[in-house]
Amino acid sequence: MDDARTGAGRRRSSTGENGRSRRLTYPPAPEPLPVPVMDNHTHLDFHDGLVEVEVAAALDAAERVGVAGAVQVGCDLESSRFTVAAIERDPRLLGAVAIHPNDAVRYASRGDLDAALAEIEALAAHPRVRAVGETGLDYFRTRREDAAPQHTAFRWHLDLAHRLGKALQIHDRDAHEDVVAILQDAPEPPAVVFHSFSGDAELARLCNDRGWYLSFSGTVSFGNADAQREALRIARPDRVLVETDAPFLTPHPHRGRPNASYLIPVTVRSMAATREVDVAEFCATLRENTERVYGSWSSDGPVPAG
Repeated sequence: MDDARTGAGRRRSSTGENGRSRRLTYPPAPEPLPVPVMDNHTHLDFHDGLVEVEVAAALDAAERVGVAGAVQVGCDLESSRFTVAAIERDPRLLGAVAIHPNDAVRYASRGDLDAALAEIEALAAHPRVRAVGETGLDYFRTRREDAAPQHTAFRWHLDLAHRLGKALQIHDRDAHEDVVAILQDAPEPPAVVFHSFSGDAELARLCNDRGWYLSFSGTVSFGNADAQREALRIARPDRVLVETDAPFLTPHPHRGRPNASYLIPVTVRSMAATREVDVAEFCATLRENTERVYGSWSSDGPVPAG
């Protein structure tokens, strides 16, 4: 099992998707937020940068700038096992477990998908695992014609979240239409979260109508993210969340450098500016929305309906 103290086991590539080397030093800490919020999607088992950062140290750094906790998200069996170990060690964490759509293809190619899903179901029963995810569809790294295992796994995760009464965290990359079709064809869990929302105003309006949550990462601050910012402007206030997807998707002006939960304030202030709202009030709304989806970090009790 991966070490929940260090997150040993996975490392982000030192080059970006454009093939260029990234700057591997962590950005400086931002100004603390006036009201604490939660990072509702991070990967503490992924290492990045020039120094190894233990889980507790990463959460300490986040807490100093007004990020009181996080949802640690699993993408395969190793990271989902890590998630359960981490949430048992540090009360500032809740968990989500799943087989990522691209990993579903990998497990299926080895004939291991059914066994992997069975273990995910056992891990998801943990009281501090509050979401099933990240699951969904990805036509960027997997060709649509090769994505049948993704569809199978997505429908299975959706059913699991419904049966367990837990939130569903969706990975949706270049697959909006098919993701929505599957969601509309099955009983829904208490809350549906579009992780690192990458849609446009049309998808945002559908989320508003269906009561689905839009979770924005650092990408909403990128210069080429006009469609996401328009989606953020029209999103229902009670359906907006914030995340890092760390160590990926570091917000502007630090794009490409290592990301971590302590950089949430950069994204929150960018989002507040886009919505033209007071930062403190916006933080309070984000905190309320996050706890509506995942429940209280200080309790192992049931999660309220999303």
